[in-house]
Amino acid sequence: MSIAVERDGAVTIITIDRPEARNAVDPDTAEALSEAFLRFNADDDARVAVLTGAGGAFCAGFDLKYAGSLEQERRPLGDLDIPAGWHGGNGSDIPRGPMGPTRLTLDKPLLAAISGPAVAGGMELALLADMRVMEETAYMGVFCRRWGVPLIDGGTVRLPRLVGMGRAMDLILTGRKIMADECQRIGLAERIVPHGDALSAARALAAEIARFPPECVRADRKAAYAAWGKPINEALSIEWASRSILQKEGISGAQRFARGAGRSGDFERI
Repeated sequence: MSIAVERDGAVTIITIDRPEARNAVDPDTAEALSEAFLRFNADDDARVAVLTGAGGAFCAGFDLKYAGSLEQERRPLGDLDIPAGWHGGNGSDIPRGPMGPTRLTLDKPLLAAISGPAVAGGMELALLADMRVMEETAYMGVFCRRWGVPLIDGGTVRLPRLVGMGRAMDLILTGRKIMADECQRIGLAERIVPHGDALSAARALAAEIARFPPECVRADRKAAYAAWGKPINEALSIEWASRSILQKEGISGAQRFARGAGRSGDFERI
């Protein structure tokens, strides 16, 4: 099996397990990744997911050895076309991307635990995450630039939103290697940890997020994404739709505070 899935309480760890290929993704792996993400999204007891790779590598992108075998194919990517009028979503009817789940709209937080390379399509998988935890020796890069393989798993969409258009063009056009410290400096990584610690740090961070009232976490996450690029009045209306969470979780949370929990910024007793 090219994908391993582990549950640790409310945290789901999804591991690309093809270390012999530096976790490059072929169609079977892409399908398995998509199915794992859909199961996580549908599981009411799963609150946060961590995506990582086995054997000291996150993901080296699409499997170029497989891609090289497609020369005689009239449509080398098969039936992955995005239908006209498609508005996104998270169901099994969503056409998967070449790398798997890159077209899904997840309802819950996703972290990426990155060791070694997260390059080409692997970088696009990392961009799918809400937060990236990188080892100090890890790196990203549009390495597919040198082979004529375009970014078709969200890279040209998500990268400019994270780092700005100028920096995105630098990385897209040059395909250069970006080490972890630069990734953090330009907004591609949120946490940098020592070599070998990415997964343990991401698991701890995921567990911390999973402690919070889940409906509120999901509502704020959804509003932040949905409001991106919208006029301020429309964005504020999107945010205001989260007011129903006050009844579901906020009032009981305020009552816990009134009884003494979480005073003075204490996050331990919530």
